[in-house]
Amino acid sequence: MAVAIFKSPLGREYHGNKRMEGKPAGSRRVFVQTETGCVLGMELDRNDNAHTVKRRLQLALNVPTEESSLTFGDLVLKNDLSAIRNDSALLLTRNYMHRSSSTPCLSPTGAEIQQRDQSGPIEILGQSSSFAKTKQLVKEIVKGMKAGVDPLRVHSGLGGAYYFRNSKGDSIAIVKPTDEEPYAPNNPKGFVGKTLGQPGLKRSVRVGETGFREVAAYLLDYDHFANVPPTALVKITHSIFNVNDGVNGNKPHKESQLVSKIASFQKFIQHDFDASDYGTSSFPVAAVHRIGILDIRIFNTDRHGGNILVRKLDGVGRFGQVELVPIDHGLCLPESLEDPYFEWIHWPQASIPFSDDELEYIKKLDPFHDSEMLRSELPMIREACLRVLILCTIFLKEAAAYGLCLAEIGEMMSREFRSGDEVPSELETVCIETSKLIAVEEMLSPRVEVDDGNFHFDIDCEDYRYEFMPKIASAEFMTRNAFHFAFGGNGQWPLSKLDESIQEEEESEEEAEMSTGGPVVTNNEHIPIPILSKSLKNTSSGEKKLGLHNPSGTKPENGYLACSSSGHRSADEQLPASVSFVKLADMTEEEWATFLEKFQELLYPAFAKRRSVTVGRKQLQRLGTSCQF
Repeated sequence: MAVAIFKSPLGREYHGNKRMEGKPAGSRRVFVQTETGCVLGMELDRNDNAHTVKRRLQLALNVPTEESSLTFGDLVLKNDLSAIRNDSALLLTRNYMHRSSSTPCLSPTGAEIQQRDQSGPIEILGQSSSFAKTKQLVKEIVKGMKAGVDPLRVHSGLGGAYYFRNSKGDSIAIVKPTDEEPYAPNNPKGFVGKTLGQPGLKRSVRVGETGFREVAAYLLDYDHFANVPPTALVKITHSIFNVNDGVNGNKPHKESQLVSKIASFQKFIQHDFDASDYGTSSFPVAAVHRIGILDIRIFNTDRHGGNILVRKLDGVGRFGQVELVPIDHGLCLPESLEDPYFEWIHWPQASIPFSDDELEYIKKLDPFHDSEMLRSELPMIREACLRVLILCTIFLKEAAAYGLCLAEIGEMMSREFRSGDEVPSELETVCIETSKLIAVEEMLSPRVEVDDGNFHFDIDCEDYRYEFMPKIASAEFMTRNAFHFAFGGNGQWPLSKLDESIQEEEESEEEAEMSTGGPVVTNNEHIPIPILSKSLKNTSSGEKKLGLHNPSGTKPENGYLACSSSGHRSADEQLPASVSFVKLADMTEEEWATFLEKFQELLYPAFAKRRSVTVGRKQLQRLGTSCQF
């Protein structure tokens, strides 16, 4: 079972860093989670390695550790555990091709009592000074638990979530266990079938990894600019948590048993309603801008009205007298670019230019500093997520400096559907053109050794590879005219046109080969564009949608949703499952640096194209609305 039975931890107060005082030098506290949700806290010393950690898990929880890997974000741990910091969360995954979510996880026996978890009821993973407010909440909750105040289940949403209360019975924090997310082994709503670490609701966000994304959004919200509530990743123990019988083996789970979980822990914000229940015209422009700026930086794929809380500051809610609080950031920082969802993109506030203060804030953002900060505070975060953060922050900074407003920036990051085809966003198009430009420059460079004339800059490949040769005279021409060929009116590239060009090129080559009896070599060798993920011909609005819904049919409680979505229809529920046109993780550090340099060179032609589209649209709007009464 995914349960470990411990002596009641309520007798131990939370002491923060003090729990490591008196420990030998080199000793570290870590929390190891199996792919079925089992969690064990343990002390590591300098002599420990991956094998000894697995052995402790096997003795304490009777979990099978054969053919398994101990992972720490992107890193697979072996003998050297020096990269592991104090309070880190590790994941034990099995190496089988077809993994089952029903692996038994038995409770420790009396003979192995020395292996039991000795941690307190709530342990914060990480030592950042940003968690000071969270530590105070933890103390209040532990005091409430001692007084017999139990948490409450959140019945709405797709994943498991719980309100934890203080001694007065007030809800002060919302806790979302990582193994109760949609598709996770212990999901209480019936959405199961995957193990931790596999693709989840979004292909680019893995099951069990939304929790640290919630924390990342809070850590990136410098100076409380966007008003994200204090959030931390915790190891928390309570009997209320869900354990599915399938994960429990043949033995049913007893509700009185204490269960330890890795979870996101966020301060509960008292509010009056959420943005989906209230007219957006009363929202302060600055509040909308600040939430939008954060969403752009973290490439939020699920910003709908249900995860923006609204508080009346004057008891009435007149214009300018409400406060917006963004929550549910579990689907931000994906591992690859996909289709984001920004509900604010059509709000009138998003079309108003940034203020001087907002521009100054954006100007001071340092994506490389942000990346290093997250590596330090959330060492389990994957490199691909950090590259998305860097790319999007650079995009935001350059777009704001060019004079684009929030709505224009959001539109450039969003995809469209045209004639049944999903079109890469303008941001994705710039990335594709960047890779093509690099390939051209490599071809023209005298240092490049040519074997067969084929130059590949692979971003991602799953089903089909496509090659497309633009008629380019030089790299300089490519830079100047990157957005004047093969694109639609807004600078985007309809995939149907790409298919047509590919088909025409292949047919012409076949005819030429038939007439000459062999392959034809032209002056322009094939230069592949970045490989597109999935078959483009199978990408259409007719694909089956992800059939998830709220089984209870109830309205979200107090505006809070379990996991990342709720009864509100977000982009993931309205559109087919997104494909990845651009993936950044496979580049070497040198390739990544070159990519960013060329990426910035191509941004200004894209911004100019977007500005011309926006101006034309405004003229059409003026002509159309002048006749309305």
